[in-house]
Amino acid sequence: MLTVQKLRVEYKENPVGLDVRFPRISWQLQSEERDVLQQSYEIEVSVEADFRRILWSSGRVYSEQSAHVELAELLPGSRQRYYYRVRVWDTENRGTEWSEPAFWEMGLLAQEDWQAEWISAPLSLLGVEAERCPLLRGSFQAAAKPLKARMYATALGLYELELNGLRVGDGYLTPGWTSYSQRLQVQAYDITAQIAAGDNAVGAWLGNGWYKGNLAWDNRRHIFGSRTALLMQIHLTYEDGSEQIFATGENWTAAAGPILMSELYHGETYDARLELSGFSQPGYDDSGWSRVELLPHSKEILVAQENVPVRKIDQIKPLNLLKTPAGETVLDMGQNMVGWMQFCLTAPRGQQVELVHFEVLDRDGNVYTDNLRSARQKITYIAKGGGRESYEPRFTFQGFRYVQLTGFGEELSPEDFTGIVLHSDMEHTGSFACSNPLINQLQHNILWGQKGNFVDVPTDCPQRDERLGWTGDAQMFIRTSAYLMNVAPFFSKWLKDLSADQLEHGGVPFVIPDVLGENDHSSAAWGDAAVICPWTLYQCYGDKRILEQQYPSMRGWVEYIRKQGQDEYLWNTGVHFGDWLGLDAKQDSYKGATDTDLIATAFYAYSVQLLQKTADVLGRTDEAKQYMVLYSRIKEAFNREFITPSGRLSVPTQTACVLALMFGLVEGPAKARTTDKLLKLLEESGHHLTTGFVGTPYLNLVLSEAGHMDAAYKLLLQTDYPSWLYQVTKGATTIWEHWDGIKEDGSFWSKNMNSFNHYAYGAIGDFLYRHIAGIELDEAHPGYKEFVIKPQPGGDLTWAAAALETVYGRIRSEWSITSNQMELSVSVPPNTSAALYLPNAGLPRVLEGDVHLEQAIGVHSAEQLEHEVKVMLGSGDYRFIYELGAMS
Repeated sequence: MLTVQKLRVEYKENPVGLDVRFPRISWQLQSEERDVLQQSYEIEVSVEADFRRILWSSGRVYSEQSAHVELAELLPGSRQRYYYRVRVWDTENRGTEWSEPAFWEMGLLAQEDWQAEWISAPLSLLGVEAERCPLLRGSFQAAAKPLKARMYATALGLYELELNGLRVGDGYLTPGWTSYSQRLQVQAYDITAQIAAGDNAVGAWLGNGWYKGNLAWDNRRHIFGSRTALLMQIHLTYEDGSEQIFATGENWTAAAGPILMSELYHGETYDARLELSGFSQPGYDDSGWSRVELLPHSKEILVAQENVPVRKIDQIKPLNLLKTPAGETVLDMGQNMVGWMQFCLTAPRGQQVELVHFEVLDRDGNVYTDNLRSARQKITYIAKGGGRESYEPRFTFQGFRYVQLTGFGEELSPEDFTGIVLHSDMEHTGSFACSNPLINQLQHNILWGQKGNFVDVPTDCPQRDERLGWTGDAQMFIRTSAYLMNVAPFFSKWLKDLSADQLEHGGVPFVIPDVLGENDHSSAAWGDAAVICPWTLYQCYGDKRILEQQYPSMRGWVEYIRKQGQDEYLWNTGVHFGDWLGLDAKQDSYKGATDTDLIATAFYAYSVQLLQKTADVLGRTDEAKQYMVLYSRIKEAFNREFITPSGRLSVPTQTACVLALMFGLVEGPAKARTTDKLLKLLEESGHHLTTGFVGTPYLNLVLSEAGHMDAAYKLLLQTDYPSWLYQVTKGATTIWEHWDGIKEDGSFWSKNMNSFNHYAYGAIGDFLYRHIAGIELDEAHPGYKEFVIKPQPGGDLTWAAAALETVYGRIRSEWSITSNQMELSVSVPPNTSAALYLPNAGLPRVLEGDVHLEQAIGVHSAEQLEHEVKVMLGSGDYRFIYELGAMS
C-alpha cells in the first residue's frame, strides 16, 4: 500500500510564523513494494482543517517531484493559517488516499503589521555599562477566551518571555545571532492555551547575549549596540472574528532583576534574594517599577525565524564526583558537552555557591582552565534560603566535561546536578557504526562536536573567549554535518548573514556574523565558504532556492579573488591562514608548510568550478560559459606555476598533493606523479598525516578516489600520534582542535589555542559515510533522487552499517564479511533509484535474497565490471550475498 507521509513546509513540520512568500512543500512516499516511482501528484490548500472549501489546488501534475514543490500561485497573507494535503499516483497509475492534513501559518509579513514599539529599561535604572539584567512587564485585558492567540517577539540582546506566570515557548538564546544591523529574527508562539479571559500579564527577561555582551578575545563589548530592548506583539482572535492587539509600548514598566551579570563567555551571577516573584502574573504590584523608554530602532530588518530554535536536547547525569589531588571538588559529566548545569540545593539565605566549567583535568588530575583564556565559564548563585531551591542559567552557555563546585558544603550529592545539553534542534538524519569500537567512538565524538558547535551559528569552539562563526571551519565540515543532521535551515540562515556581512568588493569576513576588525577578511579556504556551503546544501537537499539566494554572494567572492594581484588566473596576494595547524609548520607557527599561493589558487579554481556549475543549474548559460573558461585558465596557470616540466608538484607536502588531486588541477602524468608523491610522503611519515585544517578533510577522500583505499584505511586506523584515533585513546569524547591537544605524557600542546571541542577534523565523518558505508551523491541528481551505494571494505573491519534520512526517505547500507562471503543489505527510498557497486564480486555468484539478480524484482540491470558488479536498483529493501573474489 502506497501512502504519503512526512509533509513539510520549508523543511519544518507545521511551522507557525513563516514569512516565505512562496512556500515550498515536501513529502515522502512509503510502500512495502519495490520499484515505486511517483508519476503524478495533487496538492490542495484550504484555510479550514476539514477542506470543505478549497482555496487552491494544483490539479493533477505529472511529475516525479516530491521535494521543494513551490506554491507559486498562492499569495499567503499575514498571520493566516493554511492547511494542505497531498495525494500521488505511481507509475502503475495507482493513487493514494489524501495524506493526513498538515499546516503552516504565516507571521507578520510587513513592517506596517507591527504596532509594537521597541522598549528598554530606562538609563536611570540601568546604565549602558550596568551588568545587571532588566525585567520588563506589561498587562492587558482579554475581552473573552480567544479562539486563537499568537505572540510575535524579538529583542536587542536575548530574551525570555513569561505569560501569566508560565514560560512562553521552548526556545533558548532567542532571537539567535544574526547580522544584527541588517537582519533580526522574530519568533512566533501559539499562546492560545495560556490566555485567560480578563486580566493577563506578560513578563520579560533580557540579557546581553551576542548583541551587547563580550565577544571575541580582546574584551570588546557593545559591538552591535549598547542597550537591550524588547519588541513584542500579541494578536487575539475571538469566535466572532473580532481581534485585539496588545503590544510593547510606553505603558510597560521595568525593574532591575536578580541576574547580576550575564555573559556568554563568563557565565551568570544570580541572587535569588532579589527575585520579584509573580512579576509576570496578573495583579502584581509594579507601582515601584520604572517606566520603560522607547528606542527608535528599525523594524525593517525583521525576518521570521529561519533556523530551527536552540532547545534543551538531552540531559546528562554526572558520571562521578571527584576530589582532586589539590583538594578541589569536581563533577565529571563523562562527556564534553555544551549547555549548562541545572542544580538543587538547600542553603541558608545569602550562601554563595560557584560552578566553574572546564574541559579537561591536568596531568596531575587537577582543575585546568588555562585553555579557556579569558572566558570564566562561572555560575554564581546566592541562595534565598527557606528550603530546597533550584537554578539553571538563562542567557549563557558553557562548553565543559568537568564542573568545579565551591560553597556547597560536604553533603554533596551528584543526584542534585543535571547537565542540560543545548543546541539548535536539528533533525538527526545519519547513523554509522562498524566492527571497530574506536571508530564508533570517533563517530560519537564527531556527532557531539557538531552538537556543541551548532548553537544557532556554526562556531569553532564552545568554551573559550571565541565561539565565532569561522567560515573555514564551516565549509570544511558542512558535508559531514549534512550526513549527521538536517542542516539545511541552519546553514541557509547563516549564509544569509554571510551575504549581509559580505564586503562591497566581494570579500568575505573571517567570521559570520562579522565581529572582527575591518581588515579581517578574505582568506583562501575561509572565504570560499561563500561558494562551497551553498553548493553542498544544494547537492545534499536538492534545494535550488539556496543557490538562487546565494548566487550574488558566490559570484561576488569569485570576482573579488579575480581582482587581486597582477594575474587574474593566480591568487598570489593577500594574507591567508594557509594549512592552519598543519603538523609540517615551522616552530612557533600556526601555518603548515604548504605554500599559501598554491592553496589560494587551488581554492580559487574550486570556487570558480562550483560557480560555473551553479550558473548552469540556474540557467545562467552565458555566465556558466564564462566561468568554465575562467576555470580552465586558472588550471593552466596553476600547472605553469606549481607543476615542473617533468610533471612534478613543486610544493612537496601532503596538503599540496591533496588539493591538486581533489580539485582536479592535475591530469595525466602530473596526476600520476602527484598521487605517487602523496603515497611516498605518507610512507615517509610512517603512514601518518601532517595535514592541517585545509588538507585533512580531503585526504582520505583523495586516497580512496585514486584507488588507494588501503592507504586511507591505514591512516584512519592509526592509534598513535598524530591520528584521529589517538584522541580516542586519550579519552576524547569530542574532536580536538590539535592532533596533540594532550600529549603522550599528559601535558598540553598550548594554553592559547587548545580547544577539546573543535569540529574541523571531524570532517573524516564524510569518509565514513561515503566510502566505508558507501552512501554517495549523484551530482546530476541532487538530494539523493538518484544516488550511489559503493561500500569499500578494508582494514580490520568485518562489518559497517550506515543510514541516512534524506528528503525522499531513508537510505541504508549495511555490509558484513564472514569467512570469504559478503552480505550487503541496502534500502532505496520510494521515488528514488540507486547505482549499487558490489566490491570484489562476480556476477553469476551474486544472489539477492534467494534468487539470482536477473530474477530479482527491482533490479533494473546488472553488469560485471573489472573488480565489481554494478546493479541498478529501484526503490525497496534488498539483501545481496556472494562469495568474495568469485568472478565466474
